[in-house]
Amino acid sequence: MILFLAGTSDARELAVQVKAAGYEPTATVVTTSAETSLKEAGLQVKVGRNTADDMVQMITNEGFTAVVDASHPFAEEASKNAMAAAKAAGVPYIRFEREREFYSHPLVTVVKDYEEAAQLAKAKGGVIMLTTGSKTLQTFTNVLNDVEGVRLLARMLPRLDNMEKCAALEVPQKNIIAIQGPFSKELNVALYNQYGVDVMVTKESGKVGSVDEKLEAAIECGIQTIMIARPDIAYGHTHATFEGVINELNETLGGTN
Repeated sequence: MILFLAGTSDARELAVQVKAAGYEPTATVVTTSAETSLKEAGLQVKVGRNTADDMVQMITNEGFTAVVDASHPFAEEASKNAMAAAKAAGVPYIRFEREREFYSHPLVTVVKDYEEAAQLAKAKGGVIMLTTGSKTLQTFTNVLNDVEGVRLLARMLPRLDNMEKCAALEVPQKNIIAIQGPFSKELNVALYNQYGVDVMVTKESGKVGSVDEKLEAAIECGIQTIMIARPDIAYGHTHATFEGVINELNETLGGTN
């Protein structure tokens, strides 16, 4: 049995392949939409945020023999908890990490974290579209709310908790773009033009995270992009392919589930 951290489209595909290889993955996710997607693929799913202690308990009580971490590249806390839990429980930890892409263009500036992104966005000013989700929205509102010459647009999933967070952080309804992807380049262009965007803020999530479509659209429109670099985490055993993960499971577990 494999404890499998999921929640993204490529994680779902990997979990399906892990199951096809003869293993029994139980996926952990934090949203009901991810739960539905994984269950539709015939996978066992647990919903909720887990601490390292929670994971140790699951590994011990349910007899998991390995942890496969296919969480989002920016799910830093989840990955650190998974690594700590695997070490404490004495089972292998295997990381699936989307391939990194390096972007070089005069309109693209790469920064190390959200705070630096917020400060740079403030310096640039104008209409700023966030495509970084709701989790770190407050980092941007703390810096950008009520700044003269700045309009902050929050593009995020159309979930009740996201709308409540926007209300709490005083993001006006007219500045909320509640929509679920995937987004084509053409749709991104349309949204940028509709709102008169000057600056787009995104994360280095990789091609599967639809960064290319956002970035290509921004460049075509002459929009400046602030890209937040991935967290620098020492994962250890890391693979950028599904085959690499499955091969390591076979080598580590001897082909047993």
